[in-house]
Amino acid sequence: MSTNTLSKETELRLIDFFNKSIDPESMAKAIRQVNYVLALSLMREGETIESERPTLENGFYWLNKLAEILNPYLEVE
Repeated sequence: MSTNTLSKETELRLIDFFNKSIDPESMAKAIRQVNYVLALSLMREGETIESERPTLENGFYWLNKLAEILNPYLEVE
């Protein structure tokens, strides 16, 4: 896992994005919806190129991780 830190400019841009563009809960909901559609379409197609499978799996994982950071849904008991 990478331990790179965000630059101050990147932090400010992210804060600005979430303060003016979209609230974290709405962003998390959108990410989950996109992941659902992506997973569903890949399962239905059934012929994912093997060389792309790790990339898709990683993308799915990290998008879900981001959604959980923005709005912890799966960790709620």
